[in-house]
Amino acid sequence: MNQLTLKGGEFLIKDEPAQSVFIPEEFSEEQKMFKEMTSDFIKSRVWPNIEKLDKHENNDLFLSLLAEASELGLMGAGVPEQYGGMGVDFNTETILSENLGPSLSFGVAIAAHTGIGTLPLLYFGTEEQKLKYLPGLASGKIKAAYCLTEPGSGSDALAAKTRADLSEDGKHYVINGQKMWITNAGFADLFTVFAKIGGEHFTAFLVDANTPGITLGEEEEKLGIKGSSTRQIFFENVKIPSENLLGKPGKGHKIAFNVLNIGRYKLCAMVMGGAKEAVSVAVKYANERIQFGVPISDFGAIKYKIGEMAIKSFAAESATYRVSALINDKINELHEEGIDKVEAKLRAAEEFSIECAILKVFGSEVLDYVVDEAVQIFGGTGYSEEYPVARLYRDSRINRIFEGTNEINRMLTVGMLLKRTMKGEIDLMTPALALQKELMSIPDFGDEEESYLSKEKKAILQAKKAILLVAGAAVQKFMMEFEKEQEIMMYLADMVIDLYVAESTLLRVEKLSYIIKDNISLYENIAICYLNDALERIFVNGKNAVCAFAEGDELRMMLLGLKRYTKYNPINTTVMRRQVANQIISKGEYCL
Repeated sequence: MNQLTLKGGEFLIKDEPAQSVFIPEEFSEEQKMFKEMTSDFIKSRVWPNIEKLDKHENNDLFLSLLAEASELGLMGAGVPEQYGGMGVDFNTETILSENLGPSLSFGVAIAAHTGIGTLPLLYFGTEEQKLKYLPGLASGKIKAAYCLTEPGSGSDALAAKTRADLSEDGKHYVINGQKMWITNAGFADLFTVFAKIGGEHFTAFLVDANTPGITLGEEEEKLGIKGSSTRQIFFENVKIPSENLLGKPGKGHKIAFNVLNIGRYKLCAMVMGGAKEAVSVAVKYANERIQFGVPISDFGAIKYKIGEMAIKSFAAESATYRVSALINDKINELHEEGIDKVEAKLRAAEEFSIECAILKVFGSEVLDYVVDEAVQIFGGTGYSEEYPVARLYRDSRINRIFEGTNEINRMLTVGMLLKRTMKGEIDLMTPALALQKELMSIPDFGDEEESYLSKEKKAILQAKKAILLVAGAAVQKFMMEFEKEQEIMMYLADMVIDLYVAESTLLRVEKLSYIIKDNISLYENIAICYLNDALERIFVNGKNAVCAFAEGDELRMMLLGLKRYTKYNPINTTVMRRQVANQIISKGEYCL
C-alpha cells in the first residue's frame, strides 16, 4: 500500500500525488492480454449476433455465448482460485469490465452474474455454502440472479414485503412474496432472495431456482437491453433448507448495500468502455458521410461533438482507474495485515463507497451524453434501427437507474461525506470553518514557483475550497435537518463529482508526462479543457446552492468567495477541443 494513498472521501481536503494513481497506459503485459481476449470475444462472437440476442426466442444462442465466456474465464475472473476462479487482482477486474462494456445486453447478463449474483455469497456465505456453489458460479455451470426489488420497494429496499417464516422444527424457511426487474431470471439456477423473517427481520437467502413454488412472469418488454432476461419471480410457500440463510438474520441490509459498492464501480467501468466504443462508431460514420462535397467530420460543429465526447470519455476512464488503484491498494494493505482477501475486498469497496457512487453517476451520464451526440452525428439515419446507434441510445438509458438511481447516488455521495465527518473519520469542518476567515483576508497574489500544470493544480485546490465553503455553510444552517434539503445536496454532489473527475484527469496527465514525451500537449489540452468547464459548473452549482439558504451580506460574501475559488484564466477551449477531435478523426476511432 502506498503510504500516500488517501482514505475514502479525503480527496476533498488532501492532495493525491500523481505517482500513486493507476493509469491505463501502464497496463502489464498480462493485463493487455486479458483486455485483448475480452475485446476479441465481444467483437467476433457477440456483435455479429447482437440482433438475434435481442430476441428471446434465441435463448440457446445467448446461453451458448455465456458458456464460451465462461471458458475464457469471464464468469469467474474475480473469484478466488480455491473456489474455482482465476483470482485476478482488482485492476484486472476493471479492465475486464471495461472491455465487456460494448457488449450491450450480453454484458448486462455477465455483470449481474459476476456482481450482484455472485458477490453476496462470496462476501457473506459460510465456507460450506461457498464450496457448494462458488465453483459452479465461477465456471458458469451455475448462473445467478439477485432478487431484491419489489413492486412497492425500489430505492427503499427495506420496505420489502416478501417474508420468510421458520418452520416449527427449525429445518427450513417458507418464503412467500414477489420480486420484479430480476436480471437473468429466465435462466438463473441460483437466486439470492431478500425477505423479512417473520415479516420483520430483513435477511438474505440462497434459493435454488428449481425449488417447488417458484414461478416466473413473462419476459419484460423493455426500452433497451432487450437481450437480457428480465422477469418477475413469484414465491408461493417455497421451502428452503435453513442452512441456505445467507449471512445473519436481520442483517440483509449489510449484504444489499455493500454489494452495491462494487456494482456501482463496475457499472462505471462498463459504461466507460461503451462510451469509447460509441465515439468510434460516431467518428467512423462522420468520416464516411459526405455533405457539401466533404466528410461531415470536417465541420466545426461535428468536431466540437467528437472532441467533447472524447474528453468526457477520457475523464471517465481517468477517474475509474484512479479508484481502481485505491481499492486494489487497500485490498493488498488489508491482506498484508492478515485479513482474508475476500474480506479485504469487501472492506476496501466500503472504504471507497463515496468514490464508487461518484463514478456511477458520472460514468452513466457520460455514456448518455456520448450516445445522444452519436445519434445526432448520424442524423436521421441514427433514428433508424438499421444503424447501431439506435441500440446504443436505448441500451444506455438504464444505467442511470441501475445500482441505485443517480439521484440516490448523488445524495449518498454528500450524505456519506457528512456521516464520516460526524464520526471523525475525515475532518471537513475544520477547513470549512477556516474559509470564513480566509474570505475576510486579501488574496495573496505573490510570485509562485512555476511547475508542471501548477496553475491547474492550484485551480483544483481552490475548487475544493469552494465546495467546503458551500457545504460548511449549509450544514451550519440546517444542522441535523440538512439531509432533507435534497436540492442543495444535489448541487453539492455535482460540485464534488466535477472536482473529483477534473483532479483525476489532471493526475493521469501528470503521470503520463513521465511516460511519454510525444503528443503530451494533446493530453494536457484534454485535462485543461475539462477543468475549465468543470470550474464553470462548480461555480453555477455553488451559486444555486447558496442562493437556496443564504441572503443579504452572507449571500454576497459567499458569492464573492465562490468567484474567487473558481477563478481560472480564460482559455481557447475551441482550439483545444478541435485538436482532440482531429486526432480521433485522423485515426477513425477512439485512440486516446
